Parts: sequence; C-alpha cells; structure tokens
Amino acid sequence: MRPKHTVADILEMEQLQLKNLSPASWHYRALQAIRRCRTKAMGGHIDKCDCCHALHISYNSCRNRHCPTCQGHKREEWIRAREDELLNVPYFHVVFTLPSEFNSCALSHGKIVYGSLFRAAWQTLQQFGDNPKHLGGRMGMIAVLHTWGQNMSLHPHLHCIVPGGGLGRSGQWKKARNNGKYLFNVKSMSKVFRRKYVAELRKSGLKIPRNVYDAVFGKKWVVYAKEPFRSPKYVIEYLGRYTHKIAVSNHRIVDIDRVNKKVTFTAKDYRRAGKKVSLTVSSAEFIRRFALHVLPKGFTRIRHYGILSSSWKKEKLPKLQSELASVEMEPVRSKEPLLHRRCPVCKKGRLHTILLFDDRGPPENWRVLLKDRKLNLSS
Repeated sequence: MRPKHTVADILEMEQLQLKNLSPASWHYRALQAIRRCRTKAMGGHIDKCDCCHALHISYNSCRNRHCPTCQGHKREEWIRAREDELLNVPYFHVVFTLPSEFNSCALSHGKIVYGSLFRAAWQTLQQFGDNPKHLGGRMGMIAVLHTWGQNMSLHPHLHCIVPGGGLGRSGQWKKARNNGKYLFNVKSMSKVFRRKYVAELRKSGLKIPRNVYDAVFGKKWVVYAKEPFRSPKYVIEYLGRYTHKIAVSNHRIVDIDRVNKKVTFTAKDYRRAGKKVSLTVSSAEFIRRFALHVLPKGFTRIRHYGILSSSWKKEKLPKLQSELASVEMEPVRSKEPLLHRRCPVCKKGRLHTILLFDDRGPPENWRVLLKDRKLNLSS
C-alpha cells in the first residue's frame, strides 16, 4: 500500500526554510531533490502496456540515495547482485557502534569520522582473523553504514555481515570456533576496535579535543555479534533490510498537521522490548533530524572487504564456492528483469516507455497523439 504521508510532503510544507534547516550545501541539494521527486518538476514519461495497450503517465524519480521513495528498486538490484556470491558457510551479523562523543565531529567531518569507522571495524576483524589463536585465516566483510536511531537522532554504527571463517595460508577454508557457531569474544573486540578507531582519527589529522578522548577511553565501546544465520540463503533476505535503508521510511509517518506544523511518526522503544511508540515533533525539527543523515557527496556507505571485496571475487570466489560445495539455494527474489514493470490495469502486460517530456509536462493532446501509435516490442 502507498503511504498516506511522505517525507516529500513535509519538505514541501517547509520549502522556504530548507536552506536554513540544512547544515551544509549537500544537505540542501539532497532535500530539494527529495521534495521534487516524482513531481512535474522532474519531468516524466508515458508508458504503454504491451498487452492491454493502456497508457500511463509517470513522473521521474530523483534517484537520491536518501529518498524514501527511490530505495526499493535499488535494494532489489543490489540483492540480486549478491545472490551469486554466497558461500556455503555460517554468516554472522556484527555491529560496531561509535560513542556519542564523536557526533559533533561527524556532522562537520563526516568523511573522516565515518571513513575511520569502516577502516577500524575491518582492522579489528582482520586482527582477530589473522591470529591463529582465534582463526588464522583471511576473512571477509560486507559493511553498511547507518547513522540514525529510531527517533532519528545521530547514532552512527556499522551493520556487518561476516562469513564464519577464513582462508588459511594453505588456501584451505578454516571454520570459526565451535564449528562456525562462534565468531570472536565481543569484549575483546570492543577494546581493539576502540584503539583502532582512535588511531585512525589521529592519523587523519582531525583535531579532537583532549576531553573527548578522555571520555571515550573511560567507557565501554559497543560491538555486538549475533548468532549465525540458519542457512546462507537467509543472509540475502536479511541484508535487504539494511542495505538501502534510510533514517525514516514514509510508512512510519502517521500524521502531518499542516496548521500547527507538527509531524507524528512511529519508532521502536528498545528500552521497552522494542514496543512501537508515536513521537510528535515540529516539521522543522523533523527536517533537521532527517538532514543529520544526509551523507557527504561521493561517500560510499556499503563496502566490501577481504574475500568479499570486488577485486577478490572476480578471480577467486568461484573456486572457493566450489571447494565449499555450495548447494543450490532457493532464489530470494524472482529473476524476472527489473527493467520492465507490470501494467497496473491488466496485471499481465509490461510497460514500455514511448514518450519522454520535461518539466513543462506532456503535450496537452498526448492521449490523441499516442492512441494509435504502434508499440515496437523489439526495441
């Protein structure tokens, strides 16, 4: 079902204040793109069904990675690309969380703070993986950056999917401890992660006040590892929840009060076992919180490491899959091309674009122009 309210509706309501609510220029550009998404301002196209020949007019998407409306298609594409890369081994979900003391630095120096988070997390896994006492093998990791909590406050953390083992020096696969049922001690990982992260920040040259370092060394850092998935095929389904997630989805917005400029959205309260609660804030505060999670231009929020890196996968992954006797797994998604969309009228045919138009909109007589146009299915 389509959501009743969207982030774009809130941005449209406060469009005159967007520049004031944007911490930097890239935040403003992203908010404007989301506001205009699938509106006349983006231009559009007219599609025709190859079965019932019905005509459909659609406006273009902004394709911004922070847009709640545009993520479903990208998520499907990403998941399909990962289906053929699975190994027949247990997988762990590991979370690395940054202390809140670094939040102010993250807003002004996002590339450094978040980039250091990726490097420190991988270095931590590498250190434990390389050590024969823990594993003694080269590991892999897919890491996805999330910067938000349920109430849209700043809460930077990495969701990492890690195969339960690694390649030894002889090229043979080495299982994680307890036959792949246990990764590493999270308390020990937390200490190493803290040391690695602070080292990365200092190496970057970013000036962090001494009192911040004192505070973060005086507290426990959070590293969490869940039990392995029951089967590799569940990894892809699970990853889909995290890869293209954004700070708040349109479905979580339950009410927009345009008179008093208030927004109500749902959130999970983890202090009460994940109970769903409703939060109401001003529309300006909602946008301010949303803008906190707009990443710097060009920053990569999904990264692959080790035996799951792009360079390694091209040459060695098929051989490793064969050695691990990968089994045929049920496809998580249909292999039907995403390129074609189903006709909403007959539910059988596929839509084909036959006319493009700009922000001036389609010709006034577009139905007459296209009524008798033959659809070339070979194109």
